[in-house]
Amino acid sequence: MIETWPLLTIITFLPMIGVVFLLMIRGDEEVVARNTRNVSLWVSGFTFVVSLALVLNFDLQATGYQFEERAEWLPGTGISYHLGVDGISMPFILLSTLLMPLAILASWKAVTHRVREYMIAFLVLETMMIGMFASLDMLMFYLFFEGVLIPMFIIIGVWGGARRVYAAFKFFLYTLLGSVLMLVCMLAMYIDAGTTDIPGLTAHSFAAGMQTWLFLGFLASFAVKVPMWPVHTWLPDAHVEAPTAGSMILAGVLLKMGGYGFIRFSLPMFPLASEYFAPLIFALSIIAVIYTSLVALAQSDMKKLIAYSSVAHMGFVTIGIFTLTEQGVAGAMFQMISHGLVSAALFFCVGVVYDRLHTREISAYGGVAAVMPRYAVFFMFMMLASVGLPGTSGFVGEMLVLVGAWKASSWVALFTATGLVLGATYMLWLYRRVMFGKIVNAEVEAMERISRRELLIFAPLTVLVLWFGIYPASLLDVMETSIQVVLDSAAAGGAFVIAGR
Repeated sequence: MIETWPLLTIITFLPMIGVVFLLMIRGDEEVVARNTRNVSLWVSGFTFVVSLALVLNFDLQATGYQFEERAEWLPGTGISYHLGVDGISMPFILLSTLLMPLAILASWKAVTHRVREYMIAFLVLETMMIGMFASLDMLMFYLFFEGVLIPMFIIIGVWGGARRVYAAFKFFLYTLLGSVLMLVCMLAMYIDAGTTDIPGLTAHSFAAGMQTWLFLGFLASFAVKVPMWPVHTWLPDAHVEAPTAGSMILAGVLLKMGGYGFIRFSLPMFPLASEYFAPLIFALSIIAVIYTSLVALAQSDMKKLIAYSSVAHMGFVTIGIFTLTEQGVAGAMFQMISHGLVSAALFFCVGVVYDRLHTREISAYGGVAAVMPRYAVFFMFMMLASVGLPGTSGFVGEMLVLVGAWKASSWVALFTATGLVLGATYMLWLYRRVMFGKIVNAEVEAMERISRRELLIFAPLTVLVLWFGIYPASLLDVMETSIQVVLDSAAAGGAFVIAGR
């Protein structure tokens, strides 16, 4: 029965139905704000429940795309409305639908002005994110990929901190400039292959010289999204100025768009170029892992520290993808999902204390564990997951990447592993400064205990990080067949793929 439903269309556009409801709400400001919060939470929660149907009906052995929907969009052009998921895109859709209601809950009390517009921006953002991961047409992918920028730009620019306009414009321009080059490459691919269908483009063989230019064009866009060094500078600014919920979605989902793009486009469509440029990617990623970890150590702002840690963690992802090994790509995927959960939780941790003290300066805190013991436990768990403690999801992803990197080059693996040591250094330093020591600030002593709403946000993230750490096969089995298909496609295109087993 469910196979006949346009399930992906429903999941993608359900948040937009919520937007229509929000526009219909009438009354004074207080009533509108209250009803807006409730409707947004119900709609995003319901979207998550519906998205679970993807998991329940997903065939682990299928090599092609599932839940496919296709309709002619622009007749005679080969451009169609085409949706579908595989083991690579489905986890990202679930991550997006899970984090959105949690982000809305995180904004429950923090956002008090223009609440309706704020929630509309988040629901539009959800549609764009899901649409991007579900798109099997290159033009649709591009429209959703770029569409994400607009609500995020508004969220940072309107509800952000003191330098919000600067941060919003920097975020927008950096990401847009890269994407213009990608659009030019997409036009070249369409002219060469005669279609914008992603499965059709994957099957098409592009000339070796053309692959080089196409790879670089796509790299310009995806590298900014990841972000890779040296085009990462927009991220700390965007995170610092963004509201807590904005940071949760930015770190949780938006940073994964670049990694997803590499796996979906670069590896299967430009295999020769991917192999040729792999040493460049390794070099940039190792610099990102080591340099941004050292920069994180020098930060006085909690959000900035976690933002730089995100760049370092995403360095692991790009290394894993371009090892062209089954373990490396699986590790990169696992790391993206794990980082999505952990970084969203860490930014919420900062938001919890920021809502009480209205400062993110590390020096303003100290002795928080004595005042908020339950909060200290959650923070410690997520901090250890970020470090890659065995038993948490962070460990599995990083270990698989290191195994894949070792197969590709022992030197790459060695330099990548330094990131683990540095990561532990700055995260433990942050935790010690904020949680322990004497309470020197009277405002810290007066902070409220963690509320039930905040516990409700922490609980699912903690459970999932623990679950994937103890039972990683639950995620790896979903991805395995699709990753093998990508690597087989790269090998068929002439790239040297290291055997997975």
